[in-house]
Amino acid sequence: MEIKRIGIQASAKGPSDWFTGMVRIDPLFTAPDPARVVGAQVTFEPGARTAWHTHPLGQTLIVTSGCGRAQRWGGPIEEIRPGDVIWFAPGEKHWHGASQTTAMTHFAIQEKLDGKTVDWMEQVSEEQFGA
Repeated sequence: MEIKRIGIQASAKGPSDWFTGMVRIDPLFTAPDPARVVGAQVTFEPGARTAWHTHPLGQTLIVTSGCGRAQRWGGPIEEIRPGDVIWFAPGEKHWHGASQTTAMTHFAIQEKLDGKTVDWMEQVSEEQFGA
C-alpha cells in the first residue's frame, strides 16, 4: 500500500503550448508499472482551456466544481457541471476547459501506452471556443 499525503506533490502551471489561459495542474497519482493509470486534478480559470488533443487509450473526466465546456472534433460544445463524468474514446480529438465566465475543476484520468498519455495538437481558437 502507498499513501500520497496532501501537499507532497507540487502544483504546476499548465504550459502555454497545451493550454490557453490560467490553468493549474495538481498531480494525484501515477500507478507503478505494470499498471498504466495516471490522474490529476486540473483547475481552469474562466475562459481557460486545453488545446485540441487525443489520448491513445482514452480519457475520463470527473467534474468536481464550477461550470465548463467540452467538445469532440466535429461535435457541438457541451456544458459540463459537477458530478458529470465524460469519456473520450481512444484517439478522439477533443478539448475541455472552463466556461467563459466560470472556473471549472475536474479530475482527469488516462492510461499510458508506451509511456505516453496524450498527443497535443493545435490551440482552440477564440472562434471555436465562443461558438
